[in-house]
Amino acid sequence: MPTPDRAPVLEWTEDPAANRLLAENPLALLVGFCLDQQFPIEQAFLGPLRMRERLGTLEPGRLAATDPEVFAAAFRTPPAIHRFPRSMAERAQGICRIVAETYGGDASRLWREAGTAAELHRRLAALPGFGALKARIVTGVLVRRYGVNPPGWEQVVPDFPTLADVTTADERRAYQAAKRAHKAAMRAQAAEGSAHRAPSRVPGPPRASGRTAAGSGRGSGGARRSPASRP
Repeated sequence: MPTPDRAPVLEWTEDPAANRLLAENPLALLVGFCLDQQFPIEQAFLGPLRMRERLGTLEPGRLAATDPEVFAAAFRTPPAIHRFPRSMAERAQGICRIVAETYGGDASRLWREAGTAAELHRRLAALPGFGALKARIVTGVLVRRYGVNPPGWEQVVPDFPTLADVTTADERRAYQAAKRAHKAAMRAQAAEGSAHRAPSRVPGPPRASGRTAAGSGRGSGGARRSPASRP
């Protein structure tokens, strides 16, 4: 991971201290991406700073050993670190546990020791709160912003806009606006497709009018005689 004097610019939040932490601390970067789901970008990536403020550390071993209830309480404390504090606290602590137990407490080993981009992708995808797509996005950030270039990275890095393309606050806002517009277009397209797939109404047999074909029947009670046939 870069040293502070050459850390990348990542203005993903409105808080300069949170941005510096993301750029300089490998665990903060991973936790931020974990929290970046169903939550605004600038709030999700503020999470690692709030974790450090409320739990007193970002040392993976100490966080992994923290009582899960204490960890969850830190996430719930207003302003909540995430809209789903308990589940996201579990995921964030799970990342700390993996880093502590598998990578000796150094999150950067996750990518520094990956022999290929495929291995890096597998390691990232295995983290709580990640998955195949997010692992590709984080790989793109590592390649473009941190100079991590494992063999085969070209096949893993996304070929569509992601946070790897964002450094400044203006770029973040433009990225968010484009993302909202894309989602709105997708919803409109889905709604239009549903309308086109809606089955047309097939005409059924005509409803009974209450009379027979001769014009004198009434339901199942038989025919009614015409006035001319009455005695």
